[in-house]
Amino acid sequence: MNDLAVLIPFLIFGIVMTGTPGPNNAMVLVSGARVGIWRTMPLVCGIALGIGLQLAVVGSGLGAVFEKIPGFHTVLSVSGAAYILWLAWKIATSGPLQINVEQRPPMGLLGGAAFQWINPKAWALSISAAATYVPAQNHILNLCIAAAILTALSVPCVGAWAVGGVAFRRILSHPTYALAFNSFMALVLVLATMPAILRLSS
Repeated sequence: MNDLAVLIPFLIFGIVMTGTPGPNNAMVLVSGARVGIWRTMPLVCGIALGIGLQLAVVGSGLGAVFEKIPGFHTVLSVSGAAYILWLAWKIATSGPLQINVEQRPPMGLLGGAAFQWINPKAWALSISAAATYVPAQNHILNLCIAAAILTALSVPCVGAWAVGGVAFRRILSHPTYALAFNSFMALVLVLATMPAILRLSS
């Protein structure tokens, strides 16, 4: 990963994939609105660590498992889709923000990391990155570097969505605005996930 011709496109790819709407960022936005930036940071760090770990595992040979057990790939895709649809429903029906009520983040460090294994967008990111940006020469070293870079990129790119959530906090205590926001975020969650599921299933 010391070749700028590979490194710069990989950085752009990582920023776009981790910073654009998807299941991770939808959860972080909602969590930021409900519990604030600092209490959402364990979730953000868990997501970042999970993304880096997934890239390392995928790049080091999980693809061979998919080739030997073709149905395993489909099971992961279907399970991930079902969970995300449930999560979208929970967000859509979560109601207005109760500012004076102590609330817990939807996930912590371990939950955020584990969520990547059923997150279709994370799978698309890991598979694409491992296949496209990790050189075959010194593969394991380059893979570890790429995973570390992706982890570091994910913290600010995903964390920015927690800041956005805080910006929306005040209006989310109004039932009408909350319903519109929650419904919109649930829709974004589903729409951002479907293309990744379709790519992984094809």
